Amino acid sequence: MDKRVVITGMGVISPVGNDVDTFWSNLCNGVSGIDYITAFPTEQLPVKIAGIVKDFKPEEYGMDKPFVRKQDTFTLYGVAAAYQAVRQSGICSQGEGQNIDPFRLGVYVGSGIGGFATQYREISKMIEDPSGQWISPLFIPTMISNIAAGHIAIKNQAKGPCLDIVTACATSTNAMGEAYRAIKHGYADAIITGGCESSTIPIGIAGFANAKALSRSNDPAYASLPFNGNRGGFVMGDGAAMLVLEEYSHAKARGARILGEMVGYGNTCDAYHSTAPRPDGSTQAECIRLAIKEAGFDASKDNVYINAHGTGTKLNDAAETLAYKLAFGDFAYKAHISSIKSMTGHMFGAAGAAEAIATILALRDDICPPTIHLDTPDPECDLDYTPNTAVRTELTLGISDSFGFGGHNACVAFRKCKD
Repeated sequence: MDKRVVITGMGVISPVGNDVDTFWSNLCNGVSGIDYITAFPTEQLPVKIAGIVKDFKPEEYGMDKPFVRKQDTFTLYGVAAAYQAVRQSGICSQGEGQNIDPFRLGVYVGSGIGGFATQYREISKMIEDPSGQWISPLFIPTMISNIAAGHIAIKNQAKGPCLDIVTACATSTNAMGEAYRAIKHGYADAIITGGCESSTIPIGIAGFANAKALSRSNDPAYASLPFNGNRGGFVMGDGAAMLVLEEYSHAKARGARILGEMVGYGNTCDAYHSTAPRPDGSTQAECIRLAIKEAGFDASKDNVYINAHGTGTKLNDAAETLAYKLAFGDFAYKAHISSIKSMTGHMFGAAGAAEAIATILALRDDICPPTIHLDTPDPECDLDYTPNTAVRTELTLGISDSFGFGGHNACVAFRKCKD
């Protein structure tokens, strides 16, 4: 018999806050975390703005200096977000407070790119000296994208299933979905899941900019423009987001506070192009259909919030709008939709989990965060994208979708948890 899957912990490191309460407050109030890049010179780069994590202090999240020195930033962000989620959950696999079998606690954490800054630094050394004698012995175990999952498992003695899912911008949505299935079908009692990313470095900017994916705006206040007729590309963002998913009866037995219930997951591929989405929205729509069918969507009863992928690129936003119309039919015009990327930028492998957290909180508080700077309607994006100001309404179903390079589509669905 299928198990119910609930959320018992959440954590986030983001351009709009390094804890869940700050993150959510800023989203609801339309506060943008996009600003000028100051960590390195940008005079010769085509893009000078990004969603940057600010005031991050690893020691506040249980990391000592020797550990911090050896890690790429994406891992530090991931460990910090997991630390928050585990503490809120109260899940513990060791010591006096043990309340889960360590072989039944898993980690499904991914990164779209992994240790990008480490790769950049060490490859630069190799170019300077082809002998390779100055390459760090920690290069490989610091750069590989699965290392964040590994360290999260080590710190929490999670000895159950451990996977690093890499599906570009859909990474953490797929990670959550696969974790949901693992618990639903009995392979684990709880899984720490999400994604982490730190890609705002010179080569990252150059690569995405030359692929014609980035906004060239020099104004941080008017750069990330999902569903806006003036949109011209996405804004890079960094950070991490993690959730503790747990089997319902296991969470109830240990007296955990339940934050919401995960009720659906869809996963398809465009099978179309390496970077462009399928323009008719058909494969994206099927992904959404799968999630809402499993969630028991009822057009006559449900009031739906959709946290959109909403990158702010011309092709994505138009195809995504078509996908909602195909998946929901006429109900698409009744759904409340927004893109928090208007405030965070695109957090790549961490985006889906951050947006899932926003979706769970929207259901909890019956509030839809806005898509800020949505001042110029686009006839191709004619749904209710919650322009500029949050909207209060009693919600019953929340979904969050992500679409990644390579045609990877993922969608997760949530409801308020009822006994």
